[in-house]
Amino acid sequence: MSIRLPFEQGANPIIAHDEKLVSMKYFFTRKLMLLKESTAFVCLPGGFGTLDETFELLTLSQTGKQEPVPIVLLDVPGGTYWQSAARFIDDELVTRGLVDPTDLALFRVTDNVEDTVAEITGFYANYDSMRYVGDILVLRLHTAPTDGQVDDLNARFGHLCASGRIERTTPLAEEVADTDELELPRVRLHFAKRYYGQLRSLIDALNALAPARTPV
Repeated sequence: MSIRLPFEQGANPIIAHDEKLVSMKYFFTRKLMLLKESTAFVCLPGGFGTLDETFELLTLSQTGKQEPVPIVLLDVPGGTYWQSAARFIDDELVTRGLVDPTDLALFRVTDNVEDTVAEITGFYANYDSMRYVGDILVLRLHTAPTDGQVDDLNARFGHLCASGRIERTTPLAEEVADTDELELPRVRLHFAKRYYGQLRSLIDALNALAPARTPV
């Protein structure tokens, strides 16, 4: 999805003449479509527009307006662009209490393509998707945790629950009515809807419970 600009860089040559290319007039519609249709993000060094889109993505992820997704800030080998940005976030935002330290789990900085691929595929090693049913957050998986693993998840992430605990569950009534991923095992929790970086860490912990699947 490109943006129509008077003189700035256009679409990259990989997609420039492809019929799938969509050119947007407004930045907000481009960002909406990018966020709505994507299940992973790789952000490359760029100008004000790149920073605008990257920080909007981080803001929406931090506040729960965007479902958890892998976000990789990928630099050229040996580059310092995203390292400098991450250092600014840590030194100026975290130290001032403007963002929580756990929000740093929302993204990963690397200059390695293989690490980028591993970050994205690893995010879906066991985790499939999520859905709210009322105040209950349902995380759909490919392999259900054991009783002992559920106890460990509660010991590490139980503070994310506004009430109750993290539990295995069968599909809830609303999911059954929508025939929504009924074949998948699930866990549920009354998520307190804060510290979304820690929700990302909970997803990472769920992914660690099962061997990585071969991407489709």
